Amino acid sequence: MFEVTVDLLAVLLAVAFVAGLVDSIAGGGGLITLPTLLLVGASPIEALSTNKLQGTFGAATAAVSYARGGHVDLRSQWLWAFIAFGAALAGALMATVLPVETFRVMLPIVLISVALFFAFKPNLTDVDTVAKVAPAVFGFTFVPAVGAYDGLLGPGAGSFYMIAFVMFAGFGVLRATAHTKLLNFASNVGGLVMFALVAEVWWATGLAMGAAQIAGARMGSAMAMKQGARLIKPLVVVTSLALAARLMWDWF
Repeated sequence: MFEVTVDLLAVLLAVAFVAGLVDSIAGGGGLITLPTLLLVGASPIEALSTNKLQGTFGAATAAVSYARGGHVDLRSQWLWAFIAFGAALAGALMATVLPVETFRVMLPIVLISVALFFAFKPNLTDVDTVAKVAPAVFGFTFVPAVGAYDGLLGPGAGSFYMIAFVMFAGFGVLRATAHTKLLNFASNVGGLVMFALVAEVWWATGLAMGAAQIAGARMGSAMAMKQGARLIKPLVVVTSLALAARLMWDWF
């Protein structure tokens, strides 16, 4: 039934739980799940597609959890979610036809910049600030840009959504985290749809990992809503640096 043996499935479930917890707080869960899928024998395209499948469950769970906690109105995000979905479709299609080495080279630099921003920017709290751009400009520029990246490569997309909300929409850290999850869900689904059409997906394994993602995301979002920026900021720094280190290791 499953595409892997029982012992490897147990490893993947444990990894998916941890990834769901981390991703619901700071993004970057793909840093954990994608390399693990490759290590257990998935081809690169199978790993990308299966990672999208299992990641949709964690993102959806976190989105609902934050909405129930009163930190985001999901109905107000439907247009942005649709844009993220379409952009991820295009990004996933590009992943099947274009070389992505340039993105892999640039990504560690961007991630290190994200980590430095959250580590050293003063007064980065859960309090909202003044927006730098109009909501329409944000929705039609930053949202599709991150959505396309999520379809093309994926890991770190949640962190990119969050920093865009903080830097350009003026959201506090917790509110920004809450608003990333529906968009992350939509871009995961967009990437999954395209990969399902052009590539193989480990459906049984991915669905089992999705169940573990749900458990991890519920725990992580509850922790984030309780601790706010005190928990989210250091975890963003750690996950961004870890993802950058992993990508540079693979590159060299």
